Amino acid sequence: MTEKDAGAAGQAAPEPLLVAEKVVSGYIPEVNILNGCDLTLAEGEVVAVIGPNGAGKSTLVKTMFGLIPVRSGSIRLKDAPITNLTAHELVSRGVGYVPQTQNVFPSLSVEENLEMGLYLRPKQWNKRFEFVCGLFPLLGERRKQKAGALSGGERQMVAMGRALMMDPSVLMLDEPTAGLSPKFQDEVFEQVKQINSSGVSIVMVEQNARRCLQIADRGYVLDQGRNAYTGTGAELLHDPKVIELYLGTLAKVD
Repeated sequence: MTEKDAGAAGQAAPEPLLVAEKVVSGYIPEVNILNGCDLTLAEGEVVAVIGPNGAGKSTLVKTMFGLIPVRSGSIRLKDAPITNLTAHELVSRGVGYVPQTQNVFPSLSVEENLEMGLYLRPKQWNKRFEFVCGLFPLLGERRKQKAGALSGGERQMVAMGRALMMDPSVLMLDEPTAGLSPKFQDEVFEQVKQINSSGVSIVMVEQNARRCLQIADRGYVLDQGRNAYTGTGAELLHDPKVIELYLGTLAKVD
């Protein structure tokens, strides 16, 4: 099942929303982290990006979000080129991003953090605040509380809520459960499903590969900056080679 999506056989493919093709990128000159990565996100999908440490997973979403320059290859959103657009240009086009670390302003209140997410469209505050609090009622309850006083799971909720304030069609999540307890990890995965159900397509980089594949429509396994395996979440979760090489024996499911 290398370099193919077996789950698409015999079925009409959903309309592509975000497409990255043969992307090469890196942090310092002449040192590539990505070596020709491909990724397609269809409308309504949750796509998982998994793989060993150093495989280029976070680099891929940072590159797609304009934080790392594309050296070759292309990225398109709704069939329009977005290669090397800046992050704020991508936000205005409907792409949201939640980084793994430093993803809230700890000295600001929950409400002020959400306001920062809507700086391009402040007149839509009431509508978007109501929407985000509908997904995360706790944010409405804690709206005046400093974000730095929240638990790790609650701060992650603030970060996702802020990214949703601009009403994105695509949301990129970089290791959203990193450092969280198993209980809070489960809550984050449920929140991801809820966000997706509201109409947002999601690319999710995640170390908890087994749990991520359980909620993903499709997944990509990266290794050394290249696509190693692709398939539906269920296919990757049960693939003997993927289990052996990337998930470990604890990932085996009935």
